[in-house]
Amino acid sequence: MSIIKIENLVKKFGEITAVDGINFSVNEGEIFGFLGPNGAGKSTTIKILSTLLKPTAGTVELAGYDVVKQPTQVRQSIGIVFQDPSLDNRLTAEENLYFHAMLYNVPKELREERINHVLKIVDLIERRKSLVKTFSGGMKRRLEIARGLLHHPKVLFLDEPTVGLDPQTRNAIWDHVRKLRDEIGITVFMTTHYMDEAENCDRIAVIDYGKIQAIGSPATLKRRLGGDKIVVRGDNGLKEELVSRYNVEVQELQGEYHFTVPNGAEFVPKVVSEFQGRIRSIQVKEPSLDDVFLKLTGRTIRSEEISGREAFRQNVRYRVRRH
Repeated sequence: MSIIKIENLVKKFGEITAVDGINFSVNEGEIFGFLGPNGAGKSTTIKILSTLLKPTAGTVELAGYDVVKQPTQVRQSIGIVFQDPSLDNRLTAEENLYFHAMLYNVPKELREERINHVLKIVDLIERRKSLVKTFSGGMKRRLEIARGLLHHPKVLFLDEPTVGLDPQTRNAIWDHVRKLRDEIGITVFMTTHYMDEAENCDRIAVIDYGKIQAIGSPATLKRRLGGDKIVVRGDNGLKEELVSRYNVEVQELQGEYHFTVPNGAEFVPKVVSEFQGRIRSIQVKEPSLDDVFLKLTGRTIRSEEISGREAFRQNVRYRVRRH
């Protein structure tokens, strides 16, 4: 059963179309990943879903409510963990949660029970009286997740939930997220720049230049590449010859040539022999979500990729060329 439904969603800012007629749905109890580079339309879509922006056209429903006509009900149905820290460091963990409970009108007689419950979920019950300023980055993130759950939302939005955290802490956060889904049945809608992290999602939507490029499970998206990934370093002119000889689509990235073939183990000896002396290195890799993104958009996704302002300028230039 779909808990989020988006049909023909369009959002324009003047002459710029940030979201360009997208359609997708999110199933109840699903961990759904929303991936795209800066300026792709990802943040705009999430702001519309959370009632912070109104769409130019199209319909958006969350938990059965129209985000434009019933914004109050939508807000009561969602929890949000923002990318930027939003806790009060001068308060304790318990005080941060109590303040949130009051904002969301959690009945007074239920507040203590709810606070205990969410702190247990994220393993912070022993630190409830500690000031947040004494917490590590991972602990603060877990507390923000607990706060997002306090009013029993149907959908939890996680915007870059582990950015800046070390790998061990990132894994711990994801253990908690999966626990939420399995034990509570909450729907998780998340964005991330870490492609390995996106493997935790049940399904992923890739958005670029305001359009959905692909939707599917990580395994399904990787199967679209149709084989093994080959990465070659060689002399100038090698790219064109690889394309013409093997009829493959070659993408150049940081001096390397990336393409996909059905059977990498058999292909490598063949290409090394046929281009003897011209190949400096060659690798065979299983396809990754990074490869999927590269295939779909022509570039990789990185947290340090480009500034939002530069992305905006690129969008303008791209759309001018298209029209």
